[in-house]
Amino acid sequence: MTSSQTVPTPPGIPPAPVTEAADPQGAFARFQANRYRRLLLLLSAVMVVVSLLGFLVNSRDPQIGAPLRAGLDFRGGTSIRMELACHDPGPCAIDERLQLPVVRSVLADLQLEPAGDRQSAPAASSFNLQLLDSGEGVLLRSTSLTVAQAQAIEDRLAMAESLGPFRGESTQVDTIGPSLGDQLLKSALRALGAAFLGVALYIAIRFSPLNAVLALGALVHDVVIVAGLFAWLGQLFDVEVGSLFAVALLTLAGYSVNDTVVVFDRIREADRLQPQLGVIARIDRSIAASLVRSLNTSVTTELPILALALFSGGELRWFAVALAFGIGVGTYSSLFVAPLLLGLLKKDTAAPSPSRP
Repeated sequence: MTSSQTVPTPPGIPPAPVTEAADPQGAFARFQANRYRRLLLLLSAVMVVVSLLGFLVNSRDPQIGAPLRAGLDFRGGTSIRMELACHDPGPCAIDERLQLPVVRSVLADLQLEPAGDRQSAPAASSFNLQLLDSGEGVLLRSTSLTVAQAQAIEDRLAMAESLGPFRGESTQVDTIGPSLGDQLLKSALRALGAAFLGVALYIAIRFSPLNAVLALGALVHDVVIVAGLFAWLGQLFDVEVGSLFAVALLTLAGYSVNDTVVVFDRIREADRLQPQLGVIARIDRSIAASLVRSLNTSVTTELPILALALFSGGELRWFAVALAFGIGVGTYSSLFVAPLLLGLLKKDTAAPSPSRP
């Protein structure tokens, strides 16, 4: 006779609660950004105020007369770049490198011939001088010069006994007319405005008009702070902004919006999966869930840009500086400006917790 045995049915594995999908993981899982909301937003406000102060100082400076020190691309003029011959094939010795006061003294008494009866020649005191490659070259910027005027400046520098010999074949002279510079400036402003409008429409369609306003505000926040940095650099170190600076701002806009969309998407997911939590708690969890990803992306992006800023020169170096600083500010605003302001303005839609008998 055979005995039948009943095989017990294994207990079913309970499904994971849907709320786990939105729970933050990693080192910042318990980070609550809203606990530090006042400090984070105050830091943002201080950076904006300092930037606006830089715009005001530059606007009242008679040598600048604008929020930013415009470069050759935007205001027109002539640039003359000359390099010392001593750096070929190796670097120049310390005593052979150019010194800015010495270059200024060589050009101090230079008298240029006027271009015509109605147009006076620019004075040497109006030249903007900048040393390149730790004194192995010099960049002179001025209002528009004629060929004869530019040649006179080259000859004065080349024949000065207090300066080392220059490489004649490496001398570069570039001239941009005022009308072309004005056109480039207007084109850059239109491109930036179109980018802002496109961002607002995209966020409004994908999320809500409130999210669009906050994303646009965060984007303006980033642009103002980066431009404010260059306002102070222009005031203190004569750094000028040109077309590459406009490219950096447009790149920053795309990067900042990408981070903001990721955080907003996390918040929308938390609204759907964790409706029992309050809006502040959902935003805190969304920021914590996005923090590691945003920091990792920013750091890996910053490394090659910082290398470019350290090892390049001229306008390319300041382009890299604008990108590096802008990525940092954009990451900050995407995590700690737009979401925290959303928590202040968004209505709490937390579902009531079920009452226990």
